Amino acid sequence: MVAGAQSGAESDAQLVGESDFEAEVEVMSQRQLIWRRFRRHRLAMAATVIVALFYSIVVFSDFLATNDPEDIEAARQYTPPQWLRLFDGFKPDLHVCRLVGSRDEFLRKVYVKDCDQKVDVQIFARGYEYKLFGLTLDRHLFGVNDPEVTAEDAIFLLGTDVQGRDLYSRLMRGTRLSLLIGLTGIFISLIVGTMLGAVSGFYGGFVDNLIQRSIEIVRSIPTIPLYLGLAAAFPADWSVERRFFAITIVVSLFAWTELARVVRGRYLAMRQEDFVTAAIVAGANQRRIIFRHMLPSFYSHIIAASTLNLAFMVISETTLSFLGLGLQPPAISYGTLLFTAQNVQTVALAPWLLIPGIFVVVLVLALNFMGDGIRDAADPYGS
Repeated sequence: MVAGAQSGAESDAQLVGESDFEAEVEVMSQRQLIWRRFRRHRLAMAATVIVALFYSIVVFSDFLATNDPEDIEAARQYTPPQWLRLFDGFKPDLHVCRLVGSRDEFLRKVYVKDCDQKVDVQIFARGYEYKLFGLTLDRHLFGVNDPEVTAEDAIFLLGTDVQGRDLYSRLMRGTRLSLLIGLTGIFISLIVGTMLGAVSGFYGGFVDNLIQRSIEIVRSIPTIPLYLGLAAAFPADWSVERRFFAITIVVSLFAWTELARVVRGRYLAMRQEDFVTAAIVAGANQRRIIFRHMLPSFYSHIIAASTLNLAFMVISETTLSFLGLGLQPPAISYGTLLFTAQNVQTVALAPWLLIPGIFVVVLVLALNFMGDGIRDAADPYGS
């Protein structure tokens, strides 16, 4: 009898908990429901944290850098990576092992780590000056306080390239430029794709046919020959800013078409809904119906599609710059960093030059996982 009573009490408590949960869900807004489902997607949450870390690098790239990304010093050519060490034995001590340079039998400069000699790493060390939020600063997250140091006394967390430039600092700067291109391209494709898709799906008929045929023409153009032609059309004396703008337009040229088709399909499915008919009967103009009544009902799907397209933007910029068709030095991006690793001999001498490729893979995977999580959370039929 006691066991039966306890079981009955547990069942009643479970029913009360379920009823409270259902009552809470019923009063949630669409945004709250999406956020609740998204939080349950652990992989998407972890990917979101990684994406947030990448975009924090965009803002604080110079603060995170340890050396001037454009500082050239032939004496430290192909310096190997130095890993940060947190302890000296059991004593907390932030340092790296000193690199001792010598010449091999081919008269090439080689470095050997001598962990008996340390290079102390300072937190908030002074270094080169940079602009952050309109302020001129010279503090960096960590580094050596003396910026005018020899190759043996400096720190190069990811090594250096053929010109002796710090790969870690250049990677921080390259992350900013590559992700800014992705964001700008997404902004352009989002506006164009949403507007054309909405007009196509809402009006239908001749307008829909014209827009869809235009999309098919754009998608049928071979991308590589087009990129080759556009790259040849770019003047060689263009500044980094002009080439940045041109590459953004080129990458956005093909990204809007898929979003436009997704938006068109949603509008075709919704234009017969009761709330659309009620808005028409109430005398609302067509622009208000399209952008104030229909568009907000699936903005989460647009966000998910934009997130997935952002990965495409990053890959496109990296590919174009890697092939020499996109950004050119002195611009620093993922593609230009990997461009220096095209030579097999260079990779054999300095395999750490491939590290930017790892960053690209991690970023693209994180964007895809986050986009999948948003898409699943935005699904009205999802649990």
